[in-house]
Amino acid sequence: MNTAENQTNPQVQWLEITEANSEQRLDNFLITYLKGVPKTRIYRMVRKGEVRVNKGRIDVSYKLQLGDIVRIPPVRVAEKKDEIIVQPTLKFSLENHILYEDDGFIVLNKPAGFAVHGGSGVTSGVIEGLRQIRPQQKFLELVHRLDKETSGCLLIAKKRSVLKVLHELFRGDGIQKTYLALLVGQFQRKKQLVEVPLLKNVAQGGERMVVVSQAGKSAETLFTRLKQFQDVTLVHAAPKTGRTHQIRVHAAWLGHPIVADDRYGDDGTNKAFKKRGYKRLFLHAEQLQFAHPVSGALLHFTAPLPEDLQELLNHEKPL
Repeated sequence: MNTAENQTNPQVQWLEITEANSEQRLDNFLITYLKGVPKTRIYRMVRKGEVRVNKGRIDVSYKLQLGDIVRIPPVRVAEKKDEIIVQPTLKFSLENHILYEDDGFIVLNKPAGFAVHGGSGVTSGVIEGLRQIRPQQKFLELVHRLDKETSGCLLIAKKRSVLKVLHELFRGDGIQKTYLALLVGQFQRKKQLVEVPLLKNVAQGGERMVVVSQAGKSAETLFTRLKQFQDVTLVHAAPKTGRTHQIRVHAAWLGHPIVADDRYGDDGTNKAFKKRGYKRLFLHAEQLQFAHPVSGALLHFTAPLPEDLQELLNHEKPL
């Protein structure tokens, strides 16, 4: 995005839209560019015609096009800028966990213990870390999300056009996701499809939870048994929908919560597994399959199970 100043009023900015912001809504572009300016002020600027695109008045819902010239009026931006601090261990992990990369996207084997983005008490996450180690990359955005304690395949777009295509694939059934999960107890069926709706953000004891509820949104997960052990079962979990905590809640609903799930599992059971070395959620985004957003070629990515989880699994007694 190039900036040129208006000679008659050096405070007015004229911004030329590059591919990094092409197809982005005007309001979202302004909110990001004018960090610290209240949203109400931004919407008022557009409504009054102070913000213009190609010298004309425009609606906030307008999708910016390559080469558009956006006029931004003089506006005070909050001076305070909190520095984003990314842990050195996260930076190192990111550099060494890239499974695939081309001009359009990155497939990362996300390490467990790191949020995908900052917020709600977390100063920084995977996306902030990537932006710091790739300062020359103008566009880096998460395509989807994984829980903090979940490891495995995570998609990051390097172009807005690619982000748009991948979002469309996720909204439909264009991306096949397969997770490895270790469930508490002996899962008797070889395959089981769970189709129960999930309701998000139900407060229970001060904690926000996802619960099974007819008032919720439809959710579908296919569980396939891989290997039975004495008191745990290794399964593939393939979510057909992408609801928050979907696999975790569906597993608990089956009566077989994921090992070390401190939110949806049983406290007593979790304590027993922690003594055996299970210190984090045993859920790993193992596989992603989808058509390349540009070439259309079928792609299949596999993230190996982290060593700490593999080591624990090696010590389990198979049936």
